[in-house]
Amino acid sequence: MVFVNWQLKWKLIWLVLLVNTLYGQEQNPDSLLKSSTPSEQFYDSLKHKAYRHRFTRLVYDNLITGGKTKDQQQIERELIRMSELEGKTIASVKIHQLDIIGPSFADTSRISHTWLGQMANKLHIETNERIIRKNILVHPGDALNVESLLDNERIIRRLPFIKDVRFLVEQDSLIQEHIHVTVLTKDVFSFGVGGYVEGLRAASLEMYNQNIWGIGHQLSAKVVGHVEKQPYVGFEGSYTINNIGGNFVNMSLGYADTYRRNGVSMVLEKEFLRSTTKWGGGLTASRWQRADRLINDAPIILDFDELDYRYWDVWGGYSFQLYEGELDRNKQLVVSGRTRFYNFYKRPDPDPMNNQYFADSKFYLASLSLSKRKYYRDHLIYSYGITEDIPKGYLHEWVVGFDDNEFNRRWYSHVYVSSGNFVKYKPSYLHASAGIGGFFRSRRFEQGQIEIDGSYISRLYAFGNKGFRQFIKLNYLLGIRRFEVEELSLRRENGIRGFGSRLPLGKQRLVLSFESVVFPPRHVLDFNFAFFSFVDLGIIGSNKHFIFTQDYYAGVGAGVRIRNENLVFQTLQLRLSWFPNHPADIGAFGVDFNERSKSQFYDFQPRKPDVLRFE
Repeated sequence: MVFVNWQLKWKLIWLVLLVNTLYGQEQNPDSLLKSSTPSEQFYDSLKHKAYRHRFTRLVYDNLITGGKTKDQQQIERELIRMSELEGKTIASVKIHQLDIIGPSFADTSRISHTWLGQMANKLHIETNERIIRKNILVHPGDALNVESLLDNERIIRRLPFIKDVRFLVEQDSLIQEHIHVTVLTKDVFSFGVGGYVEGLRAASLEMYNQNIWGIGHQLSAKVVGHVEKQPYVGFEGSYTINNIGGNFVNMSLGYADTYRRNGVSMVLEKEFLRSTTKWGGGLTASRWQRADRLINDAPIILDFDELDYRYWDVWGGYSFQLYEGELDRNKQLVVSGRTRFYNFYKRPDPDPMNNQYFADSKFYLASLSLSKRKYYRDHLIYSYGITEDIPKGYLHEWVVGFDDNEFNRRWYSHVYVSSGNFVKYKPSYLHASAGIGGFFRSRRFEQGQIEIDGSYISRLYAFGNKGFRQFIKLNYLLGIRRFEVEELSLRRENGIRGFGSRLPLGKQRLVLSFESVVFPPRHVLDFNFAFFSFVDLGIIGSNKHFIFTQDYYAGVGAGVRIRNENLVFQTLQLRLSWFPNHPADIGAFGVDFNERSKSQFYDFQPRKPDVLRFE
């Protein structure tokens, strides 16, 4: 019997209308970035030039890519050129925006002659130059710092309406100590349509714009329907503003009235975006009159919308830069505090001894974090050819807290350490983290956990004319005196892919995942393909016995991912799975066709104080 799990998030005619085509694009000799000659691409002195400076030597030694593409070679040449101009005075900063279809950073003058490409360029509203400029952190009169310039690229690439960005540096022809900076940017087509269908019972249709009117604001509107639950037709909407006033403060407003929830929310957030950021903080306020879960903390989902509550969350932190030398320029010590309030008007009957999730509470948290981070550029990891920023460094934190709820008063504490680095002489990437913590009530330790995570990303190997990477992930989670209602499963992100069973539950879980990905060099209408195969092994059971004596489950399969980096749509994924030794509530085979959010690197950015997640 074949079990088919269809959660088909479909795209309407816009997906066809706005595709990007390679055909009809021609190269122009007036490109800002001229095509290099073969001798420039393969010259023997590349390593010698890179080793002249500490920064470019580090980049050369640690770049993940093995066989380098033309884009990667261009990046290396630009890094070497910038390093030779380090310390010179910036005379001007110009912005040059490329059409979404046609030009590339390798050839900025390439144009499209097809009606599809021309129509997409005309329909697209280009990002207002003022919006880009307020995200640029270098100004005329500054001395060129290559590391800061590359970090500024990373910050701009985080914007949801920017596909990629590149800083170019040219020496002034008359004054040798002056340089000119050109910021090349390329938008994504910001309008998207999506939705989902859950059998014959529920469905939704969403329209969104990630760059409304070209001012960088995000607007989303969704219609949600259910044939059995009221309201039969509901609405969800959100509005987001990034980098208010150039202070990197983001604001989001939300409203929902669907069969799942009804309420409003507001979020203000300023992250520790750079290692030089002094202040961070945030405010979250929400009022949910009907909900089936705690929207901001949802390990438990109720069968009915039994919750009516108010939620407040305020936090702030201050960063101390620890400059002990040139190699420690990115090290910072952050002290943060947080207060969180839950006030319930309607809820399930709480159990004072075993379940405090739905108790009126005031939770006070404080943390001390030590962070060091750098970022290196590469491609073909989680994206499909655009620049990706790989974090290297560590984040260690100690969190303490006091939970003052209506039933008990108890202390909380955890220690968490994490580190990521390149494997020396074998340019692959390793990340590892571990945490231990829990609550203390009347000298009794409860709701505790131990977690261990690890991940490995291989270098990009040449596989014929294709690129190939190997991904490995490990996750182990052990609950200590958790509440009865708190159960781990193999269904979520840290479980087995496509595994929909609700039967395997426990307080202890180990998951080991292997994935091999092949990136073909060619694409169809700028839709890039990645073919993958995977093997997932999951062990789950009681926390009173050794993990390897518990129940074993597995998933084996293959599939294809499809993405157009010029569009805001998420990655489409078709996956075929086989589950040997499957539980009774699912079949041996599964087929999934859905949208997949782009995976993200674990960042070593200091964060607000929070408890370890048991899910």
